[in-house]
Amino acid sequence: MDIQTLADEIPVQGEYSLEGIDFISSGDQYLTFLLGNEQYAVNILSVEEIRSWEKPTIIPNSPIDVKGVINMRGIIVPIIDLRIKFNIGDVNYLETTVVVVLKVELEDSARTIGFVVDAVSDVLNTEEDEIKKSPAFGGSVPHHYIDGLVNVGDNVVTLLNVQALQSIKPHE
Repeated sequence: MDIQTLADEIPVQGEYSLEGIDFISSGDQYLTFLLGNEQYAVNILSVEEIRSWEKPTIIPNSPIDVKGVINMRGIIVPIIDLRIKFNIGDVNYLETTVVVVLKVELEDSARTIGFVVDAVSDVLNTEEDEIKKSPAFGGSVPHHYIDGLVNVGDNVVTLLNVQALQSIKPHE
């Protein structure tokens, strides 16, 4: 191959080849993860980072679901275990356990909080008309944390409200 052929294959500024990229969709994208045997998801635009599990610094007199804080590049990030918050299954920290760090832009500030989950699954593409309202009956996840439900094959994925997750209840 000669130099001219190579030069012809280099994209010109503003021209990009998008072949093979299949993740672009017109709908919303959600990061799915496991808590116990159930699948949950958060809007992918809120995901700041996915970190492997590391024991955080404990904060005395914090609520039971707040495992502590970590220093993430100079930002102190509270770590909340969603299994404890939602009372789902046993709390075991395994190799697949990760912390999903979410950042939510509020009216006058931004808040960053990490959530311990059993494992990250996949990215879910969904259209607004595929999202069903969650039933108002009980369950382990309080209704105000749920944005909706999506059928994925034979499974149901619970879409969580990221802003509602950001609230930390005071220690009782």
